[in-house]
Amino acid sequence: MPGSQYQQCTKCVMDTSDPDILFNPDGTCNHCTDYLSGISPLFHDPEKNKAGIRILVDKIKAKGAGKVYDSVIGISGGVDSCYTAYFAKINGLNPLLVHLDNGWNTELAIENILKVATRLDLDLETVVLDWQEFREMQLAFLRSSIVDTEIPTDLAIPAALHQLAEKHQVKTILSGGNYSSEGILPLQWGYHVMKDMKLYRYIVRTFSNVKREKIPGFGLWKEFKYKMLKGIKTYYPLNFIHYNKDEAKLLLEKELGCQFPFRKHHESRYTRFWQSYIMPVKYGFDYRQAIFSTQICSGQITREKALEELKTLSYDPDTIENEKDFICKKLQISTADFDQIFQKKPLTYIDFPNSKKSITFVYRTYRFLFPKK
Repeated sequence: MPGSQYQQCTKCVMDTSDPDILFNPDGTCNHCTDYLSGISPLFHDPEKNKAGIRILVDKIKAKGAGKVYDSVIGISGGVDSCYTAYFAKINGLNPLLVHLDNGWNTELAIENILKVATRLDLDLETVVLDWQEFREMQLAFLRSSIVDTEIPTDLAIPAALHQLAEKHQVKTILSGGNYSSEGILPLQWGYHVMKDMKLYRYIVRTFSNVKREKIPGFGLWKEFKYKMLKGIKTYYPLNFIHYNKDEAKLLLEKELGCQFPFRKHHESRYTRFWQSYIMPVKYGFDYRQAIFSTQICSGQITREKALEELKTLSYDPDTIENEKDFICKKLQISTADFDQIFQKKPLTYIDFPNSKKSITFVYRTYRFLFPKK
């Protein structure tokens, strides 16, 4: 939803399609500034990199001593999570792989998960969400017209990981989240990062006729419970290395026989449809801009290449109608119903009751009391 006057960053490719973007006098944007100030020095220093990895691995092993598993890793079948499992294995860790099946996996994603588990000789546990209830959650978010329609999945994942970590007495969760390939994401494009259960409950209550009973959620209270009371900590090992997604992809293809979709998050058919088609067409947000901007700031692609890519459509016009038909059939709605929802005014988290202020206060207070070492 662009502002009244269009402007694009002179360093990355973010622009005023992000309503919250701010520009510096030199034409660069706040996303570039925030990225460069937030990225770990380990990313650019090989020696500190090696030392940081050793410290992290030793800490995880010490916490997991005497246990069946020393860590839990969420795996989607995408590059980042598969490489995190590979990283853990080559560094002598013994993680439990956990996959959350929300009913939207591509065959490619399933094959990658099985290859990683089998060829790295790691145990895999799959959490299958109750489809009927989960479908109602997704429909509620679809009907609400909020751009962040995947909040039910994005909050079910950390809930499942922490539940299984507690079950197996594991104190460490390893995440494939990383700054080098996803360090830039405007809040109005990805509000799920706030883990806002107030907004979640409001949308389910307002736009569905069912109660959320079987689908797990993960808000501030649960994060406090698991982190502070249970001592379960989440680490991001890909931030301890000079992680290059393209190089990781080639390695996983060669070593484990994995195959990956062209775009990030496209291991899910729903995510692929939403990010490549609905977001740009209905909301005016091209998710590729955030990905490319991150890669520009991390030196993985040039701005010129990103701009060329953005001239192309993010979806295939020859197959998009078939994709829409598939989505509608699985959600058990007609294409006419979908089209009616599609025409509704595009909204973001700011249009709904939310806990952003209190969540931000708690996070800032936590970082002040427990600064990163």
